[in-house]
Amino acid sequence: MTNPLYSNLQLFKYFLVFLICVSCNEKEKKAKDAMVFRYNEHANIRTLDPAFSRTLQDTWVTNQLFNGLVQMDNQLNIKPCIAKSWTISEDALTYSFTLRNDVFFHKHPFFGKDSTRTVTAADFKYSLERLRDTKVASPGSWVLNKVDDFAAINDTIFEIKLKQPFPAFIGMLTMKYCSVVPKEIVKHYGENFRANPIGTGPFKFKRWLENIKLVLRKNPNYFEKDHTGNRLPYLEAVAITFLPDKQSEFLQFAQGNIDFLNSLDASYKDELLTANGKLRSLYAKDVNMVRGPYLNTEYLGFFLDSKSPEIQSEDLRKAINYGFDRQKMMAYLRNGIGTPATGGFIPKGLPGHNNSIGFNYQPEKAKQLIEKFKKESGIKNPEVTLVTTGNYLDFSEFIQREVEKIGLKINVDVMPPASLRDARSNGKIDMFRSAWVADYFDAENYLSLFYSGNFSPGGSNYFHYKNAEFDSLYQKSFSVTNIEDREKLYTKMDSLAMQKALMVPLFYDEVTRFTRKNVKGLGINPINLLDLRRVKKD
Repeated sequence: MTNPLYSNLQLFKYFLVFLICVSCNEKEKKAKDAMVFRYNEHANIRTLDPAFSRTLQDTWVTNQLFNGLVQMDNQLNIKPCIAKSWTISEDALTYSFTLRNDVFFHKHPFFGKDSTRTVTAADFKYSLERLRDTKVASPGSWVLNKVDDFAAINDTIFEIKLKQPFPAFIGMLTMKYCSVVPKEIVKHYGENFRANPIGTGPFKFKRWLENIKLVLRKNPNYFEKDHTGNRLPYLEAVAITFLPDKQSEFLQFAQGNIDFLNSLDASYKDELLTANGKLRSLYAKDVNMVRGPYLNTEYLGFFLDSKSPEIQSEDLRKAINYGFDRQKMMAYLRNGIGTPATGGFIPKGLPGHNNSIGFNYQPEKAKQLIEKFKKESGIKNPEVTLVTTGNYLDFSEFIQREVEKIGLKINVDVMPPASLRDARSNGKIDMFRSAWVADYFDAENYLSLFYSGNFSPGGSNYFHYKNAEFDSLYQKSFSVTNIEDREKLYTKMDSLAMQKALMVPLFYDEVTRFTRKNVKGLGINPINLLDLRRVKKD
């Protein structure tokens, strides 16, 4: 006969073992979760091929998978990457890069016995040839427009020759378009390399269920180390979901299911932030917010070849610039996120920006300019039409209301983004809302919009502005290698454009990032590039 006491003791032992197992499993699950960085990409991802990495969301992923010759730190300084050093010839035409010899491609069976191989200068030659191959049709081929030739001198020396001096070129090489890719893998997959990427980055490709989930795993052979000698990255994996709705994304973040939220959306800005841009107390104990300058200028543009006398009038364009309070606009519509654009077109945070060359709120001066226009033109009730997208309708209506108070009627039309871009490029709209986000960190990127050789639709001068002095300074800037001298030229060019009121700068954007409190090491930079190499989760 079984002793009841003995049976109860046995059951109790089994129960203890069960509790210990459950506890261990929970701890193991938490430990694994702490090594996975999770975020949502509402705008979706189109490709994992760096040659086609045109959008911010594509670039974020390819930055984890690929490396180039050089890279930028969070202060926009050019730093070594696969190239450990470089020299520039006295005539500023030849760039010679010395490569590291310890950089390996991610493992793949197609590499053969060792499943990987070292990156050589020949790989960069192939990658740049592919970038400008018209059959490949990469949207990033323009990066090499000023390149004459390039060559692999040997396995570790790669040389690039320019057609003319261009000081901003070294910064352009930090773009993901210029990443190194392995020829044999690209040839093997063809167009399907977009979904089977093999690079050298801190993370390697694991799985992609398009529109559902993307998973990257740690690259154990990554070549970079931290200041104490520990190999990067710290995380074990990156998991990306694709919820298309920003409100759903915010709810996932609030519930702790994702670790990171990028930027501020109108659907949740008032829930998350106070009117002066501070985290609400409900979220302050669980969420970190970090802000910094973003190289993005939001503006209204004028097509100077318009037949409209209002658009052709410099006085009327200046009146719009003076006619609304940018500070009030930012507080009301953006909860204080962003800087009112009272300087020129070059954004805050970029050498060449000068806050004294723009327009501030002067309603009386705006009224005087409008009255002057009425008197000289004979037009008693001037009006213009502003074309915008749905996302920026609130900004357009704010300006509409404010400018009507000073005597100018603004009609607001809404177009889909693609239609607006097409109409703007082809000179079919007189006044448009737009933005210019830096492709690379030199102010030439912004000033190119005012160079007469870049008239749209062939270029980005949507204003059709032509000024001989501006063009001369723009060409001169290419041969000026001293950054302080070039900065003065940039400010002068920006002031010339502002004197003619070619556009109405609205605000200089900010990078705004929200993370859970347990996320450490996620920095911030003026081009809003996501860098997960040094991120940890407690």
